[in-house]
Amino acid sequence: MTDAAKGVLAMVGACTIWGLSGLYYKQLDNVPPIEILCHRTLWGFLFFICVLRFQGRLRLLPAALATPRSFAIVAFASFVISLNWFVFITSIHLDQATEASLGYYIFPLAAVLFGAIFYREKLSRAQLVSVALAALAVVVLSVGLQVTPWVALVLAVSFATYGAVKKSLPTGPVVSVTAEVSLLAPIAIGLLAMIHSRGDGHFGEDLVTSLMLAFAGILTAVPLILFSYATRRVSLATIGLVQYLNPTLQFIVATLIFREAFSMWHAIAFGMIWTALAIYTASSLRRGRAVRKAARAAGTSGTVI
Repeated sequence: MTDAAKGVLAMVGACTIWGLSGLYYKQLDNVPPIEILCHRTLWGFLFFICVLRFQGRLRLLPAALATPRSFAIVAFASFVISLNWFVFITSIHLDQATEASLGYYIFPLAAVLFGAIFYREKLSRAQLVSVALAALAVVVLSVGLQVTPWVALVLAVSFATYGAVKKSLPTGPVVSVTAEVSLLAPIAIGLLAMIHSRGDGHFGEDLVTSLMLAFAGILTAVPLILFSYATRRVSLATIGLVQYLNPTLQFIVATLIFREAFSMWHAIAFGMIWTALAIYTASSLRRGRAVRKAARAAGTSGTVI
């Protein structure tokens, strides 16, 4: 099997875990989202430390926090990703998994917009149309349901912000995520201590719940490692296509398994988002082919006969 094929399988694995994770958190409906988030953070930190130790890269962790600038970036990234995790877990508990899937469909378009705002990346006409169509879809859903889809917006904006912040970090994804959860771990321990001091903690009540809370950390870490593996072996265009598997699985779980309401307004908004993503993806593929064609032409013209 080629490295590219392994990368695609890793990306499919990561997106499948992310897309089906709602089924897991649904089984922890009796545990408050903040407690799940604390365990997810703490056990994820321990798992990442073990991974870096096994890889012999633990020495790289202090460097990710060495300067005031890198520390500030990592601290902000840790806040944004913890907000994303918390809102996603809460959406499952509040039966808003459909809206959560909408947020992850919007995310690629929000990321494009943030690239233009923060890194002055030039948007093509197709990308502008896609972003505008996504924004219109949110307006349509807000007017139709008479409520702003805050879950979708927070998930999309927080994850796009996280991506924009991470772009300025020189460290690899696994090391930087470990640095992020290392800053969150003391807060998680403090909150868990407070929760258990009140007698409200669920860890230790029964074996199944305790194991599920601990495994939430592994459920967080494994797809990130798979994603990191994939990004080194396949093109960004391929990653962009495969990542739609995540919100698609979330949408299927929400509508077919959780049986959440899916109104006419949802259908219109999702249809507009899917159309925007189709335009964006087609444009990205065309640009990718044009770049590869230009690179081949340059290579050919530079050949000495």
